[in-house]
Amino acid sequence: MTDDPGGRPPLARRLAAEAVGSLLLAALVIGSGIAAQQLSSGQPGLQLVENAAATAAGLYAIILMVGPVSGAHLNPVVTVVDAAFGGLSWRDAAAYLPAQAAGCAGGAVLANLMFDRPAVSISTHHRASGAHLLAEVVATAGLTLLIFSLVRSGRGERAPAAVGAYIGAAYWFTSSTSFANPAISVGRMFSDTFAGIAPASVPAFVAAQLVGGAVGYGLVRLFYRTPVSRP
Repeated sequence: MTDDPGGRPPLARRLAAEAVGSLLLAALVIGSGIAAQQLSSGQPGLQLVENAAATAAGLYAIILMVGPVSGAHLNPVVTVVDAAFGGLSWRDAAAYLPAQAAGCAGGAVLANLMFDRPAVSISTHHRASGAHLLAEVVATAGLTLLIFSLVRSGRGERAPAAVGAYIGAAYWFTSSTSFANPAISVGRMFSDTFAGIAPASVPAFVAAQLVGGAVGYGLVRLFYRTPVSRP
């Protein structure tokens, strides 16, 4: 049984996939950050290598896990852009967003507990400088352009590897380490660790990510004028 004329699984199943995928994503980013901090104390460059490598590989796997069910958006910007292109109804998009945010918050708690830390520890890592916000615009625009250029050109099956590779690289070529995701920005508030972000920095990060999503949307429209096709 499906609830979608395009043959997609029922909305409840898709929301569960988005929540679980987002939970795993936040646990991956934060957990690997904590492990890197413990294993490579005082070596921030090495910590970033470890965090980026784990995130790139793990993101590839998570997209493969939940992609066939929900599309593996795991990111409110991706969801909004997909709805703008007509690949998802706005009603479904509105339901995806809280599932993603709740999943990322839950993933932060899970990561804290797995490393024997308090379930919730509010981050004190302030990140919202002008350079970091510009980096978030660039990172999110690039991610949006990557995903939807693959979809519109009929190469959607390459998205898991491509997205993992892009995020792994963007850890290094952006000063913000490429959050590129409002839900993960919210989740990372709840862990005062290597991967955390102070709550005061989150609104500016989310605003920059939304701007980046709009830029990416415009670039996709410019480069790929053919109607969007679902992967």
